[in-house]
Amino acid sequence: MMVAPASVPLELQDTSTTRPASALRVDRVSHRFSSNESTGLALDDITLDVSAGEMICLIGPSGCGKSTLLNIMGGLIAPAQGRVRIGERDVRGPQPGDMAFVFQESVLFPWNPVIKNLEIALEFRDVPASERHDRAMAALNSVGMADFANHYPAHLSGGMKQRVALASALSLDTGILLMDEPFAALDEQTRMILGEDLSQLLSATGKTIIFVTHSLSEAVFLADRIVVMTARPGRIKAIIDIREPHPRSPDFMTDPRFSELRTDLYKLLRDEIRRAVKP
Repeated sequence: MMVAPASVPLELQDTSTTRPASALRVDRVSHRFSSNESTGLALDDITLDVSAGEMICLIGPSGCGKSTLLNIMGGLIAPAQGRVRIGERDVRGPQPGDMAFVFQESVLFPWNPVIKNLEIALEFRDVPASERHDRAMAALNSVGMADFANHYPAHLSGGMKQRVALASALSLDTGILLMDEPFAALDEQTRMILGEDLSQLLSATGKTIIFVTHSLSEAVFLADRIVVMTARPGRIKAIIDIREPHPRSPDFMTDPRFSELRTDLYKLLRDEIRRAVKP
């Protein structure tokens, strides 16, 4: 395991010449939040390189700015300082050709069957009508939901809805997926199964995934690297390199190294969690 403190320049953490090219770069991003009562610093000087084809998990105490950072990466929020780049281009607003979102709550139209929900998303992306059905079905098949294409969302379990949400994002055929606690509302068993499926998809598709989670076990099981954030204002405290190939099986969870990684992650987070809940 490698734990890289935030004070070490991120580009010096891995000197391997075989490291994939950067898919997305966060360059000295800071952000402030404001309300009627106060203004405060939410993110402070975040720099991060995300390599093509890797899965990054963002973890930290509640309110540390994980979701804010994800939304800045996706162009939904403009940072107060710094910039985000995809290749040589600055991210200025949403980038539907490059990135797709999967949120905690599935965003499905309840009056349309599953297949129609996906076809509508493709229509918004100007995919020709002749291609929409086949692309939607291929995406549903990749997450094991093809048999439910004509079901309505009300007839699906929470886990099934999240599979459909993932299929919708996959159908858009972007290189980057941004996932904001997509399994948080699900029971532990379903989360584990979906985690295994996501690892399989990462291995099969080579997509770049940035995944926000509060779960230590989920982060260790899924991530190539875990970005540990401090209590507000959110900074990068450390980066843990998991060094376990995808796809990952349940056997990894019983490996002593899994427990060691989870313990190390908790030690890094413990003081930050106490800071976040301190009155």
